[in-house]
This record gives sequence, structure tokens and C-alpha cells, in this order.
Amino acid sequence: MQPLNEAPSPQPTEPRSQIAALPWRRGKKGLEILLISSRETKRWVIPKGWPMKGRKPHAAAAQEAKEEAGLLGKILKDPIGHFHYVKNMRDGAAQLCRVDVFPLQVEKQLKSWPEREQRVTHWFPLDEAAGLVREPELIALIRAFTPPVREKSKAA
Repeated sequence: MQPLNEAPSPQPTEPRSQIAALPWRRGKKGLEILLISSRETKRWVIPKGWPMKGRKPHAAAAQEAKEEAGLLGKILKDPIGHFHYVKNMRDGAAQLCRVDVFPLQVEKQLKSWPEREQRVTHWFPLDEAAGLVREPELIALIRAFTPPVREKSKAA
């Protein structure tokens, strides 16, 4: 039995779902991944966000890549995996999130996009990109990434 003067242990909450694009291309030196800076902490991340009503998860991930990094291309309909991270909410609460990751073969980066002035974008070789993100599961996803077969992709 718990002593009366102790607060009850917080109940674990289910992670909230998010979606993300893993932007990739074949560069001069091989496979490259585009990372973006987060708006608050400026650490390297991939474009991600909340699911969008009326959009399939892969389409929402493509939309996030367009808004956050100006990216257009072909995105897979099925995720290649997921990672977890703790999001600091506006109210100060910490929320565990599970992020499903959809590869986006980048065909073009627009000259202008909604969050252009809020973020930095940069292409990195695969191994370097894996070393720049913080989430262990995302590091593993990037390191294990191999380009998907084209037939399974859909234009974003």
C-alpha cells in the first residue's frame, strides 16, 4: 500500500501518433538524406508532424516535407519503420510520440515554402545524417535505409 503522503505514480500514457518523411536522393557521393533544423532547439530532425484529417499517413508526411523543407517527390505508401521521441508541448507537458517514417524520393526543392525562414535544410551522406539525429530508433532507421523499389511509390 502506498503511504498517504506520497503522490500516486503517474499512469503511463499511450504515445501519440505522428508521421514523418525521410527525404533521400542519390547524390554525387552516393545516397544522401536531407535533414532540417527544428524550430525551437535547432537540432537536426526529419520533417514530421501530426496526422491530417482526410489525408492518408503517407500523404500527410509528404505535405509536412513540403511545408517544412519545400520538398516534392515520390513517397512510399507504407512506412519503413517508426521511432519514438518526447515532444515538449506548448503547455510545458512532455508527450511521448511514435513517428511512422515514410521514405520520400526527392525530385525537387522549391525556392519558397511556408517554413523556409524558420529552418535550415541540408543534404548529408547517409552515415553522417544518422550521426546527427538524436533518437536511437531514428539513427537505426537511417543507417538501415535502402532506397525502395520505384513501383511502390506514389507522386506527392
